[in-house]
Amino acid sequence: MKCARITALALTAVLAVSTALPAAAAEGEPLTRAESAQQAIEAAAEYGGAVSIQYALWEDGEITMTGRAGTFSKTENRALTDQDLYGIGSVSKLYTTAAVLQLSEEGKLDLDEPVKTYLPGFTMADERYTDITVRMLLNHSSGLMGDSTVGGFLFDEYNGAATDELLERLSIQRLKAEPGAYSVYCNDGFTLAELVVEAVSGQDFSAYVREHILTQAGLEETWSPAESFDRDALARVYQGEDPRALATDTLNIIGAGGYYATASDLAAFGGLFCGDNDILTDASWTATMNREYERGVWADESEDDVLAYGLGWDNVHMYPFNKNGITALVKGGDTLYYHAGLVVLPEENLAVAVVSSGGVSTYNELAGVQILMDALAEDGITVEQPASLPEAQPAALPEGLAEDIAGAYTGLTAMVTVSPSENGITMAAVAALGGNSMELTYYSDGSFRDADNTVRYRFITEENGRTYLYEQTYTVLPGLPAVGTANYALERLEENELPADVAAAWEARGQKLYLIVNEPYNAQTYANSSLFAAVGLLPEMPGYAANCRIVDASHAEYGLTIPGTGSRNGADLTFFVQDGVEYLQFGGYLAVDYAAIPVIYTGAGAALSIQSDGYARWCQVGASAGKTVAIATQGTGGFTVYDANGLVTASSAAWGDQTVTLPEGGWIVFAGDVGTRFTLTAQ
Repeated sequence: MKCARITALALTAVLAVSTALPAAAAEGEPLTRAESAQQAIEAAAEYGGAVSIQYALWEDGEITMTGRAGTFSKTENRALTDQDLYGIGSVSKLYTTAAVLQLSEEGKLDLDEPVKTYLPGFTMADERYTDITVRMLLNHSSGLMGDSTVGGFLFDEYNGAATDELLERLSIQRLKAEPGAYSVYCNDGFTLAELVVEAVSGQDFSAYVREHILTQAGLEETWSPAESFDRDALARVYQGEDPRALATDTLNIIGAGGYYATASDLAAFGGLFCGDNDILTDASWTATMNREYERGVWADESEDDVLAYGLGWDNVHMYPFNKNGITALVKGGDTLYYHAGLVVLPEENLAVAVVSSGGVSTYNELAGVQILMDALAEDGITVEQPASLPEAQPAALPEGLAEDIAGAYTGLTAMVTVSPSENGITMAAVAALGGNSMELTYYSDGSFRDADNTVRYRFITEENGRTYLYEQTYTVLPGLPAVGTANYALERLEENELPADVAAAWEARGQKLYLIVNEPYNAQTYANSSLFAAVGLLPEMPGYAANCRIVDASHAEYGLTIPGTGSRNGADLTFFVQDGVEYLQFGGYLAVDYAAIPVIYTGAGAALSIQSDGYARWCQVGASAGKTVAIATQGTGGFTVYDANGLVTASSAAWGDQTVTLPEGGWIVFAGDVGTRFTLTAQ
């Protein structure tokens, strides 16, 4: 689970790989399994910047090894324990998958029936939505835009609104792809699946999972945010380097990413997928491991990629186990503050979970891989890690090939241009992202490679007529196993020439900032500085704005079709003017032109209230910079303060701040229920 926003330039400069050799083993006695596991989780914590990290290994029905590193709290004198809870983010999708499959086994739903059958209130502004099946929700091939998660990420509150309001948000959206065309990560699909479970079972989702999965499996330290449990057991989370612990990380989209668990409980849950239990039949557990991604467009030669979707799983043949004839399942999860990795070897009766406060789920997964390889080694099974590209030699560039593939390519993580060069092509980041470039040489297998032969690119036109940039590489970080990449990374943009008046209308927005006004006051997006939106207009990509094809003076349509994650979280852009102020609408979010934002008044009797529209009220700091102001709140609401760079400096919801010093060139935003009043007193 990751929270994404429409930011024009939040992309890496060039597809590049960070490669390094593994750290040399220390001389002396070989490491024990526990020592090796500790080394692996400490490496994962270091690379990801985790505050704390915890792991557990499940073998043949029991937890056999646990460990932890870091600090529970930066300010409390409190030791880490195996009983500390962590948010597991998108690993929650596996609980949703299990619930759906239970109901399928009972004959209460059919995976290949339309979602509309079970949710009559589900409708969209795209007639193709009736073709979305329950299976497509679980294998990410529904064609939904992505994440319309307004109110989904909150501090200290579960209210269910983000889930309850999903159908309303979807009712005005179109699909970005034909249902089943390809699998691309989609949180909204699992929130829909959560609603299907409730509709079919007649139970609240959390209650269903508690009764039919957690209790039956004896998982006593796994919790939904909708349930009552000891929240003080949650490992503390932090915003950047700020030493103050944040309020409780609470995801209101439970089926997509809301559960908390200890590593031991999560590893034991992973053990259920090894079969021979009463939660599901072995046939259903095995069905989750099917190569669901192969049902739609997917890159060839992708066996070593980090993604290969099953039902709920991110990967059903994880590298390097796949190179050794071992089935390996993996699911990662990232909230804004917690991160988790679950890896299961069903044929070996092994499962490992690594959870952390801060960090990166991919590193947690790699630490888990190391722990599993050590467990297999103890049984005499060696897992080799072949990490080299297919052999080929530099070759003469076919005439006209470089010209045929030239153009602008974009995706989730990069915007580049491709142009012919003497022996191959030049791939360059767009100027706004630094313009860094690399020379790629043509090879005998039809690929293009860098000077060190560490990255392999191919250009492939699929049956859908789209041209994709395929990337293959292996990355090795000291102390962790290798990780493979082999996927469609970018897609070539089609030409889109605009009429002069339309181009001028969008050009006027190119340097503007838009501020989101419809998130709840305690949304984590305030503390995470995710409420600032910009529309990217790049000279290398005329006719496009933030990966959207401009249609007319007020609309642009999201059009990327990259499988995996390359086109996740899309949103059409719609601009409109109300009371003389321009607004931007996208993916359920509403943002206002920053030019309409007033300067805050902090003099005698200063106060403001949330108006009848319920929108957040933004103010520029202006001449009040440097003042220390006490802010009293009457009603339900809160405020957040940002510096000139858009970084949060104070928040009533995140840290309980009541007195703030207003920064030069900064901003302050007030949000809450209609009628909530804020009184400002300069000190």
